[in-house]
Amino acid sequence: MSRWQPETPRRLQDAALELFSTRGYEQTTAADIAQRAGVTERTFFRHFRDKRDVLFHGQDEFTAVFVDGIDSAPADTPPLGLIAAALRSAATFFPDERREHALTRQSVIDQHPALQERERHKMAGLATSVGQALRARDVPEPAATLAAESGATVFGIAFTTWIRPGERRSLDAIAQSVLGELTRLGTSA
Repeated sequence: MSRWQPETPRRLQDAALELFSTRGYEQTTAADIAQRAGVTERTFFRHFRDKRDVLFHGQDEFTAVFVDGIDSAPADTPPLGLIAAALRSAATFFPDERREHALTRQSVIDQHPALQERERHKMAGLATSVGQALRARDVPEPAATLAAESGATVFGIAFTTWIRPGERRSLDAIAQSVLGELTRLGTSA
């Protein structure tokens, strides 16, 4: 087996997802993943702490695209406008070509309570980071926290809709529609 090749983390992620979805998460070992990716088990552990970590690799980049959307919005953008900008930016992280991969990953997560907990932790971390970015833009409390938590919820609903079989709209279109539903809640009687 080769010691180093470009794109090793990505190959390990792809191998893991394939094995998790065909054999099952519990039945797949780090050694199985490494073998499928054509690397040593030691190489696997250079990139990931454990097999669970393979599913959550890239979390920092995931959060960064939301924050980048907030940071690049015009100075006078209101809080929900900043959330809309964050959601637009996040949609670039999930082009339509990744839809099937995202569906498979979510299916694995949905079958295991420990993975579901890790996913919830990831989303809580996202809301915290978005809240910090909003406060850095001088959005006061409680508006910053309300907007950040709402943005994470909107993203979660939009993402779940985006990966549904038969769904063809972009994640951005879905997210903006869900955000529109949220803003209409304040105007309905």
